[in-house]
Amino acid sequence: MAAESTPLALPVLPLDDEVVLPGMVVPLDLSDSEVRAAVEAAQAAARDEPGKPKVLLVPRVDGTYAGIGVLGTVEQVGRLADGDPGALIRGRGRVRIGAGTTGPGAALWVEGTRIDESVPDPLPGHAAELVKEYKALATAWLRKRGAWQVVDRVQAIDDVSALADNSGYSPFLTTEQKVALLETTDPVARLKLATQQLRDHLAEQDVAETIAKDVQEGVDKQQREFLLRRQLEAVRKELRELNGEQDGDESDDYRARVEAADLPGKVREAALKEVDKLERSSDQSPEGSWIRTWLDTVLEMPWNERTEDSYDIQGAQAVLDAEHAGLQDVKERITEYLAVRKRRNDRGLGVVGGRRGGAVLALVGPPGVGKTSLGESVAHAMGRKFVRVALGGVRDEAEIRGHRRTYVGALPGRIVRAIKEAGSMNPVVLLDEIDKVGSDFRGDPAAALLEVLDPAQNHTFRDHYLEVELDLSDVVFLATANVLEAIPEALLDRMELVRLDGYTEDEKIVIARDHLLPRQLERAGLQPDEVTIEEGALRKLAGEYTREAGVRTLERSVARLLRKVAAQHELGERELPFTVAEDDLRGLIGRPHHVPESAQEPAERRTAVPGVATGLAVTGAGGDVLYVEASLADPETGGAGLTLTGQLGDVMKESAQIALSFLRSHGAELELPVGDLKDRGVHIHFPAGAVPKDGPSAGITMTTALASLLSGRLVRTDVAMTGEVSLTGRVLPIGGVKQKLLAAHRAGVTTVIIPKRNEPDLDDVPAEVLERLDVHAVTDVRQVLELALSPATNGAAPEVPVAA
Repeated sequence: MAAESTPLALPVLPLDDEVVLPGMVVPLDLSDSEVRAAVEAAQAAARDEPGKPKVLLVPRVDGTYAGIGVLGTVEQVGRLADGDPGALIRGRGRVRIGAGTTGPGAALWVEGTRIDESVPDPLPGHAAELVKEYKALATAWLRKRGAWQVVDRVQAIDDVSALADNSGYSPFLTTEQKVALLETTDPVARLKLATQQLRDHLAEQDVAETIAKDVQEGVDKQQREFLLRRQLEAVRKELRELNGEQDGDESDDYRARVEAADLPGKVREAALKEVDKLERSSDQSPEGSWIRTWLDTVLEMPWNERTEDSYDIQGAQAVLDAEHAGLQDVKERITEYLAVRKRRNDRGLGVVGGRRGGAVLALVGPPGVGKTSLGESVAHAMGRKFVRVALGGVRDEAEIRGHRRTYVGALPGRIVRAIKEAGSMNPVVLLDEIDKVGSDFRGDPAAALLEVLDPAQNHTFRDHYLEVELDLSDVVFLATANVLEAIPEALLDRMELVRLDGYTEDEKIVIARDHLLPRQLERAGLQPDEVTIEEGALRKLAGEYTREAGVRTLERSVARLLRKVAAQHELGERELPFTVAEDDLRGLIGRPHHVPESAQEPAERRTAVPGVATGLAVTGAGGDVLYVEASLADPETGGAGLTLTGQLGDVMKESAQIALSFLRSHGAELELPVGDLKDRGVHIHFPAGAVPKDGPSAGITMTTALASLLSGRLVRTDVAMTGEVSLTGRVLPIGGVKQKLLAAHRAGVTTVIIPKRNEPDLDDVPAEVLERLDVHAVTDVRQVLELALSPATNGAAPEVPVAA
């Protein structure tokens, strides 16, 4: 064991994250205040006693001092290599740190006890073996580093303690490992620890060298394989030339295909660059497969393929008329487009400013009116290819613009794929259900469509996958939607809006006779002469079995009718041919589901009691009738107030408040008992309570229902109304007049009240519907009440219904 000697008083020189062992000589920077204070204190103390100034070198790790330091002597004070003031200090021996004490200068002084590190002579056998092993390991490590001079110095050290402390120069030791060496006072144990640290480091080096060797061998193998493959390609090329063969390798094949293809200038330039990359890449490189897929896509695109438009304007109009009944707005727009294209082509104006004369139409209307099938008819009329792009539920922007080529499984967007599928640069592209496009963290597909559907920009459309400009200016885009409000305003601004507000009953009969019936006869396996349906039966199917803006349910009803006839024939219950008359419908497909209000018995009608009025509304499925029911609570049940039910939106609730306020303030001049409104609660209900409702157009309907309730006068059965009401009784304009009038016509209503300012909208309503409707355009609620309320009974007091 090491012995301890007389205590010493020494200034502390702290070493941050650094350890000095006995025998080491280190330069220290005097710019550090603590180092300078310790050296100056040591110099001041050395004036009174012989010898060199002494300091105590103590490691400080994370602010904590070690328990053992090293006695150091200041060998020299001067300038370091960089010119800063410094001191050269030599470690002499270990000192166990005791309590603090006082001394000259600003340094921290402590008492320390010198540790005796002597080893018995001669060395014990295990210590001698340890010295030999350490020298061998140190020599092996130094030789790897090429430090031959240091090898001789290490071999010359015989003292066990000095040999162990010599490892303090090892750069691979951490501060913690050096502190462990410092605090091990037994020289033999310290040498054993130093030997173990050196052995561990050499083992780590061996593993690192093995890994580096394996990596180098792998790189050499790849380089050798690449070189051999190049040599093999050169040999094959020589053999092909020797045999007179012309076929080249894959990259040569792509180069030939690109040069042979009739590509636009910029596209050809980009394709040749990719071919150059393909020739430089190895067969195992993933980039090679990306380039090949991209080149295949570019070469399959119909860059210069265009179909010739059919400029037979009358023939195109005949095709549209034959395939679709009604829809005059769309037919006129397509005919105008073709006529303008024909004139531009005749005058050599096919391309102006790099753009051709494409078209972007938005077909907005309820389901089943033929928006999707109209796209195919437009392509047929124009003599163009047709391709449909379903956008319902698309939530990823990359579906429109494509993925970057760096992604695994990258593909071009749906627009590029549609052009590729059509095989023509001027097809008719139907963007189906554009109002069903969603958005989430993957982007907004509707925003990506802004460039596609902008006639001023889409001649330079750039797909993320292709990364070359694609001219879409000659494409006819038709977008379909059910709800106009669901289309973003910026996107709608880029399209020409065409509304399809539904079919009249006469148009439905024509469609059923000319289109639906022949198609369903074929699907039912029946010949046209085996089953015929009279026009009266078709009219009853359209009017009483279905009530819709389109013809989907009508087609299903026709299909069900034919299936029933076919099944009865197979069961031997009915002979063919058979003519379906109006009276046969109930026996074949059951009772009607929608009986017109005017056709019901007076006691069964919705407006058979005071307080019920018929309104008109627009939904996603087209126009519809909307009944408003009002009642007054019994005075004994509670105070006054307004109760609204039926899932109403804020705007509709406000309309009810306005209607009630108008009647309270103007009830006297209308000869209504408005006193009831002060003491009794008012309840307004909109049936079909599960369906949300909103909008201002039910204002006059609610006013009429309340006036009917207070006066006891019934609302006329044949009257429906729509219009916003103001506090002064003005009737303000609303939207969707055509759809509402078509709904009134389908419901059997004969008289419709609309705002005066909506009178110009009657030009859009089919003439046959206007002939069957008595339309009144009004400006004031008083006119509405005169038209809608039945005359009062002779002297009878009005009976006001009360809520139960």
